[in-house]
Amino acid sequence: MVDDMPVKGLKGVVSYDAMETIRNTNEWLGATARAMGSYPAFALVPNPAFHLLSAWGRVTERSFGRMVLKPDWEIPSIVGEEGQDHIVYVEPELRKPFGDLIHFRVARREPMPRKVLLVAPMSGHYATLMRSTVISLLPDCEVYVTDWHNARDIPVSEGKFDIEDYTSYLVDFIRHLGPDTNVIAVCQPAPLALAATAILAAEDPNAQPRTLTLIGGPVDPDAAATEVTDFGNRITMGELEHLVIQSVGFKYRGAGRMVYPGLAQLGSFIAMNAESHTRAFINQIFAEARGTASDADKHNKFYDEYLAVMDMTAEFYLSTVERIFKNLEIAQNRFTVDGTPVDISKITDVAVMTVEGGNDDISAPGQCVAALDLCSGVPAEKKVQHLEPGAGHYGIFAGKSWRLNIRPLVLDFIDDNAALPDSIKPKRRRKEGAKNPDCGAVDTMDNGKMAV
Repeated sequence: MVDDMPVKGLKGVVSYDAMETIRNTNEWLGATARAMGSYPAFALVPNPAFHLLSAWGRVTERSFGRMVLKPDWEIPSIVGEEGQDHIVYVEPELRKPFGDLIHFRVARREPMPRKVLLVAPMSGHYATLMRSTVISLLPDCEVYVTDWHNARDIPVSEGKFDIEDYTSYLVDFIRHLGPDTNVIAVCQPAPLALAATAILAAEDPNAQPRTLTLIGGPVDPDAAATEVTDFGNRITMGELEHLVIQSVGFKYRGAGRMVYPGLAQLGSFIAMNAESHTRAFINQIFAEARGTASDADKHNKFYDEYLAVMDMTAEFYLSTVERIFKNLEIAQNRFTVDGTPVDISKITDVAVMTVEGGNDDISAPGQCVAALDLCSGVPAEKKVQHLEPGAGHYGIFAGKSWRLNIRPLVLDFIDDNAALPDSIKPKRRRKEGAKNPDCGAVDTMDNGKMAV
């Protein structure tokens, strides 16, 4: 076994570099087609084929080039109460090898009373996937985000990074920001944010966050089946490691690190909706040929983010599948960090809210709300759940459902649990018990059950 390890590592490097070679070749082919199709002499030939060739090249070069670029946050200025624009600066608050805590500092504005930590998922895309969420919160909150690094750029000398390390990072970030922090965890980190809060409740109660909002996360994957949970139950850990884990190639600083490649993840994403993606790219090629496409049109804005993928460390990906989905360690309150049990029932002073989408096919309704039953030490009046009818996974934190319905509810939840005098508390955005036609009611929990 020991003698075979270098051979396996070399195979992984070859596979990783093969994928990168294919990506690089397609980017080069696109650039070549773009240059040839737009050659001035061809303008004398009245044939649309040259326009299509150039258009195909522009779309192809851009698409394959974006796969290795980290998107910029591109946060627009915030308009203040006095009508002036306030520039937003993205500044590192705390630096760590596998991820930074960043702060969106609004220039010439006093710190807002609502301090929000957005815990971004590490699931193949950069934290910039939550750009619209950040933009929507900035006018009302002081916003911090976990900005995870691409594993291919992290030298092997920095060591491992699994879900226990991820949880420890969250503990450090929350402790650094202080007890007036309101944590909002989106998707994959929801169970780990719950565990981090439990660790602080047991070890450092004064550093606990004030509120914890979990949005569309797999706290109990067995509560409702999806394609994701079916895949996790169907495949063995040995098969999974053999099929998807590779060693970073020679081109990057993390050469030799075992990862789940972002390009492999992207291939899975596209395969799930191959027909719609194919149609979108064909339409974009014709739009480029007609001259109706633009750099920031709807297609480019979406795919510039969608195609920008990052590698995950192998130990993080595998431990997530094994411990969260297969062994249900969070769901059954059996999670440990560095050998120490994490007891979620230790959480007693933190208000907890869960948000789910009625049409979420990634983390189906029932998986996230399970957190409220686990928080048996939290009083019923501090538990809130919300089910957004008709909303998909993306919509509950960045789409229309978030903007119109969920964001106001989350801000009201934060305000209801803020340690501020009523005289200076912000006004509620939704009347108690009010129900928007496009929104489900917010329900207070009674011993984990929805109050009627």
